[in-house]
Amino acid sequence: MREDETFAGRSSGRRIDALRPVTLRCDVLRYPEGSVEIECGDTRVLAAASVERRVPPFLIDSGRGWVTAEYAMLPRATHTRSQREVSRGKVSGRTAEIQRLIGRALRAVVDTRKLPDRTVTVDCDVLQADGGTRTASITAAYVALELAVSRIFLAGDLAEWPLIDSVSAVSVGLVEDQALLDLEYVEDSRAQVDLNVVVTGSGDLVEIQGTGEQRGFSRGELERLLDLAFLGVGELANHQAEALAEVRAEVAAARERRRRGPAAPKDERSLWKR
Repeated sequence: MREDETFAGRSSGRRIDALRPVTLRCDVLRYPEGSVEIECGDTRVLAAASVERRVPPFLIDSGRGWVTAEYAMLPRATHTRSQREVSRGKVSGRTAEIQRLIGRALRAVVDTRKLPDRTVTVDCDVLQADGGTRTASITAAYVALELAVSRIFLAGDLAEWPLIDSVSAVSVGLVEDQALLDLEYVEDSRAQVDLNVVVTGSGDLVEIQGTGEQRGFSRGELERLLDLAFLGVGELANHQAEALAEVRAEVAAARERRRRGPAAPKDERSLWKR
């Protein structure tokens, strides 16, 4: 099967190498320094980035900052209502694992030395789940993070720009022995092999979570899945860049002004002006 062919198992008739329709809406909340809602097909996630002047105890007096994340699903984000974790008194193992994954993905593209004595927490809340909630959360969380960092940088609260790259993530899998990009729930639930792939904007792998759900998989199949994943994250990075284009232009102009420093006086008399 060629990459441009469809696969009978895909409910929407998507090509095997096609993402679901992606929408990123920025500044959807009033109070966070950065917020974004992402839609990947029928999966919807709200990400909100908050900046605080504090760091975890292990970073006090280190001159570094911290970036972390929290993840949750609304009770009726899925076909049946799930109990809120707060009512159970503890976070589930799945939630804790996804939170750590999002945090690792974000920290991979942040120079925390340039974010001194600050913590950025990105809250990812799944509004509706149809597969790929953790990968959609990472993609949205990065946009919220860059919005938040841009706001404090433009306000003069950061001396240097702390982001060294962007990051996004996508799922891939084998369904009926066919490699597919961006699995929705009906595909994910019957996948023989399931991967979540996190990649930076410059193409470096941050994390691969791969599981043989129904069988093992060969190195060749892994490489095929990774090829699809890199195709997908490349498109997601373009969506991120489009959503962030305006604020990136403002940051670029501010960085250039700082690089140049204050303008030289036109003549000696202007040196004494107040």
